[in-house]
Amino acid sequence: MSIQLDLTDDQGLYRETAARFIDAELPRSRTREWHERPDGFDAGWLAKSAELGWFSMLVAEEDGGGSVSDNPLADAALVAELLGSHVQPGPFVPMNVALGSCSRHLAAERRSALLPAAVAGEQVVTWAWADDHGGWDLGAGVTVEPSGAGHLLSGSRCNVADAAQAAWLLVTATLEGEPVQVLVPTDAPGVTVEPLAALDLARRFASVRLDAVEVPADAVLRGGSDELWRLLRQAAVLNAAETVGAMDELFTMTVEYAKSRTAFGRPIGSFQALKHLMADLALSVEVAKAAASATIDAVGLDREDAPEVAAMAAAAVGEAGNELAQHCLQIHGGIGYTWEHDLHLLMRRIQSNAALYGTPSWHREQLCRLHHLGEEVTA
Repeated sequence: MSIQLDLTDDQGLYRETAARFIDAELPRSRTREWHERPDGFDAGWLAKSAELGWFSMLVAEEDGGGSVSDNPLADAALVAELLGSHVQPGPFVPMNVALGSCSRHLAAERRSALLPAAVAGEQVVTWAWADDHGGWDLGAGVTVEPSGAGHLLSGSRCNVADAAQAAWLLVTATLEGEPVQVLVPTDAPGVTVEPLAALDLARRFASVRLDAVEVPADAVLRGGSDELWRLLRQAAVLNAAETVGAMDELFTMTVEYAKSRTAFGRPIGSFQALKHLMADLALSVEVAKAAASATIDAVGLDREDAPEVAAMAAAAVGEAGNELAQHCLQIHGGIGYTWEHDLHLLMRRIQSNAALYGTPSWHREQLCRLHHLGEEVTA
């Protein structure tokens, strides 16, 4: 069942089309072929997914974007849910939020040069937002200084998704004390990309070092801290949708296993202890779906309570996902620990997502701060 409980006909058709595309082009059984490859995904596959509008939904229509409903974030979340359940590779979340910000704040001439190719999947644009510890620093880890007709960037970003495959980085930074974002080509002198090992085998992350990287003045996006928080909430929403998709698939897999695996002459799912546990897990999945749906509406429609709802949902989904994954592993027993079984692929996606765009404890802390109950902590 979709996280969106009331889909329009267009949304339903869009989700079905995306599901058929994934089943035909890159089902979970075939994602394993890319786990050992440095690039992580095929450029042709990315271009095909772009033909379905996977990277256009948060981009304005005048820039070549568009979506199937009046809540583009909800449309993107429908795809994100499928990406989680099928453990897909690629830069879906960071690329969408980065392109959306470029569409809103990048200079017109640069938009016309960048966005058509990115929306078509011909170039990867990713969001470089995290500090060296993977935390949220509102751009403090990279400084921007005026230099002649342009600017110089110095600093570092960590856990940058698909940085080695990207043509462009949207880097959070500070300019004269103001949070900004800067569009940086990955082949610019002074940019160093170092691949990192990742828990999620389908994903690629890297650390990025910027040593006096020169960019033109119109590469700076001045959306301020409000824009940075907006992007973080959008990323957290899509991340939660991915997690819900993986949770739902993992729980379905576990139910089927409990029905077919026998012990003492009976399916293990008939034992009372497992019945009670799986009832609790079923409730956990449904609560996660409800939380994701609530934050999709709040953030996607830019409601006043969006910061509060997004923090609650991110914390709830991240924590519930980790707990569900551990219980599903225990129910599977020994087979769940084998490399050949798909359980660990879903488990890795769930646990990786719980650490991206703020941990559950960090989001709870942000919720406290919204109500003036505590101090900010590192993500």
